[in-house]
Amino acid sequence: MFAAIMMVFGGVMAIFEGITAIAKDDVLVTTRNYAYQFNLTSWGWIHLILGVLVVLAGLALFTGALWARIVGIFLAGLAMIANFMWLPYYPFWATVLIAIDAFVIWALCVGTSRESRVA
Repeated sequence: MFAAIMMVFGGVMAIFEGITAIAKDDVLVTTRNYAYQFNLTSWGWIHLILGVLVVLAGLALFTGALWARIVGIFLAGLAMIANFMWLPYYPFWATVLIAIDAFVIWALCVGTSRESRVA
């Protein structure tokens, strides 16, 4: 449940990130001499599409299906990489989303325990 909620949240934030980069790419400041310099409009589309996929995967996680967990881990990993490469444009936002994606991957890999443990 935690991973699903965090994926939906992270996906919505990525969608906002993408819309910002597409509509108002002059709002974002680019850092000079960064190894990963790309066109902001292209990154906007990447974040928008990835954000939609992450939201859909997060919603699929509510079903509890194994395939949704596997897809969720894969998409959260892609989102982490995309946000790492987004660091020169909006460092704080990218760092927060990297942390959220790390928690999502952790939660999906740990799994759920249906058994009650007695200490």
